[in-house]
Amino acid sequence: MGPRGCLGLAKGFLFLFNSAAVLLGSLLVAFGLWGLFDRRSLSWVLGSPLLALRVSAWLYLGVGGAAVVLGALGAIGALRGGRVLLGLYFGSLLLLFTAQITVAVIVYTQRVNVASKMAAHAQELIRGYPAQGPPREPHEGWDLVQQQLRCCGWAGPQDWSPPGAVACSCLAPNSTQRTPPEPPHGRCPLAAPQDLFPMGCAEGAQRWLGQNLVTVVGGSLGCGLVELLLLSVSMFLIRNLDPDEPPMAP
Repeated sequence: MGPRGCLGLAKGFLFLFNSAAVLLGSLLVAFGLWGLFDRRSLSWVLGSPLLALRVSAWLYLGVGGAAVVLGALGAIGALRGGRVLLGLYFGSLLLLFTAQITVAVIVYTQRVNVASKMAAHAQELIRGYPAQGPPREPHEGWDLVQQQLRCCGWAGPQDWSPPGAVACSCLAPNSTQRTPPEPPHGRCPLAAPQDLFPMGCAEGAQRWLGQNLVTVVGGSLGCGLVELLLLSVSMFLIRNLDPDEPPMAP
């Protein structure tokens, strides 16, 4: 294959991949907007708690918006043969890749400090959990954590004070009942010890990570390899594009 054939193949690959990224990103943005403005109907469809949907909606908006912007830069740059757009695409992708590596290194090297800060934050949420009335949003988030990980407290149910006045989200759901779309909130002062999740959330988080470690690491490595491939293809085009060459036909 000659040089023009290689350039055409690289342009076609970059255009098709980034067009798919724009389409997927648009779907994520639409799903995120639906989750923000119509959470109750989406909660009914998916059977997920409203707080989890709110967090997921913002995540979908962020990831989808980034995919749309990056995909548009890459697709238009490949289609029109524009070095400026391809340069912006390469720089943005390199910045994203560098940020991911930096976060991973910081989390790994500072894992002890991160774990201690998480423990301190969890204990603060437990101490500040209101004795009466509806909990505020951070405490609703802790209710969601306890229900999803099936745990109680950070080290265990003994973290709750006074004894017995635990959050209702510590209660194990009755297997004969459907799980409600919203996790239980508030305190349950008459909760019996045998009705509580016996495991602390620190152990629950470790178990979850152990069960999903392959998926998390595999997904991270897969994303990194795809980003490296796209960086290589875009740099190849930037270095070898002929300014006088006509753009690809739309």
